[in-house]
Amino acid sequence: MMENNGTGEEHQQQQQQEPTGQPPLFDNVDITSPDDENETDIFESAIQEPLSPVLEDVPTTEAGDVFIEISVSDPQKVGDGMGSYLAYKVSTKTNILKFKKRQFFTMRRFSDFLGLHDLLVSKYLRLGRIIPPAPEKNIIGTTKVKMSSQPQNEPGTGINLEWVENRRASLERFLNRVAQHPFLCQDGDFVNFLESDQELPRAVNTAALSGAGVMRLFNKVGETVNKITYKMDETDPWFNDKINEVETIDAHMQKLHSAIKALVNHRRELATLTGGVAKSAALLSTCEEHTGLSQALSQLADVEEKVELLRSEQANSDLYILSETIKDYIGLFGAIKDVFHERVKVFQNWQHAQMQLTKKRENKAKLELQERRDKLDLAQKEVEEWEAKVQRCQKEFDNISSEIKREMERFELTRARDFKSTIIKYLEDQMAHQQQQMKYWEAIVPVAKEIA
Repeated sequence: MMENNGTGEEHQQQQQQEPTGQPPLFDNVDITSPDDENETDIFESAIQEPLSPVLEDVPTTEAGDVFIEISVSDPQKVGDGMGSYLAYKVSTKTNILKFKKRQFFTMRRFSDFLGLHDLLVSKYLRLGRIIPPAPEKNIIGTTKVKMSSQPQNEPGTGINLEWVENRRASLERFLNRVAQHPFLCQDGDFVNFLESDQELPRAVNTAALSGAGVMRLFNKVGETVNKITYKMDETDPWFNDKINEVETIDAHMQKLHSAIKALVNHRRELATLTGGVAKSAALLSTCEEHTGLSQALSQLADVEEKVELLRSEQANSDLYILSETIKDYIGLFGAIKDVFHERVKVFQNWQHAQMQLTKKRENKAKLELQERRDKLDLAQKEVEEWEAKVQRCQKEFDNISSEIKREMERFELTRARDFKSTIIKYLEDQMAHQQQQMKYWEAIVPVAKEIA
């Protein structure tokens, strides 16, 4: 990023000219990466091998390098009143042969993303695959958009642009996580979602206040009760250890996210108070009769104004770089818990099939003792059917157990890579802001010494 030595007013003008729907820019900060290439990487031990962006099991091109990049941008309000909605531009670049084009874009509404997530869950959760969570609904924010009489993508509309940006970034992360999965990225519904120019069929059960939504809420409550009340007798110690690990990490993530949210609020409050100091110093400089002291107070006000902008940008860094990543992984850990619970449901079906098989065998034995030959053929057929069901259920349980282990291995590698890049980016950004703040204060020191 380039260093900007202009005044605070110039910087405010630059911020007002930034397009909406994009992350906040830290354009007055000079971020320099460490020059020492031999510096110890504290995260290197977390990754046994580099995670390449090349997707496994995906048809490759002649060059052999496979990539897919997806961006979500330009949120636009479509329609008026309660029938309006936000549409997003979804742009894709790829060389995967599954796609007809190498570069394309389409417009999608929020319910389309939720519909895609529901389709993926219905097809792949039963197989033990971790489906990246879709962003949560926001009834208050959506209502503000619907009731607004001005276009959403224009600045100064009075609508919560931070909420819109958070959702845009969440949608982009959702699509990219699906695209990075070696199987989900080849799903026909996912390819159609990205590539089709046609409007998708309206997704059902996505409205927050619909009757289906209420029924879905009751079903989730039932699922939660089932998770609490039913405990399967685990025979694989790997799952016991992994479930405890996921629960522990998720709990710590929740606490960390709450702490970062508090940090964002405190940092913004500090920026506001710093702005108050700047205004007070500026007013004091205008009524100070001593020329040197008046100049010093004026320069102090200028520095405090610049520091206010820096602290606001630090709060944005806390939110968009760190807090949103943590929040995203809290959702991913929830998706992992869903996969583990799906395995329990498969186990329940297996146990139920075994119980029914035992009953059918007992019934057949009774008929044999009673010499009821007229019903023995039907009883034998029922036993064979339930024997086949038991075998299918056992195979399904073995398959989902194996798939979960592979999914968790891939997830751990991805998580280590994401946290490494996120924390490095966050630390570099924070260090750059501190260095810029030091420059501001060092520049005012000579003026203060002249007064003394």
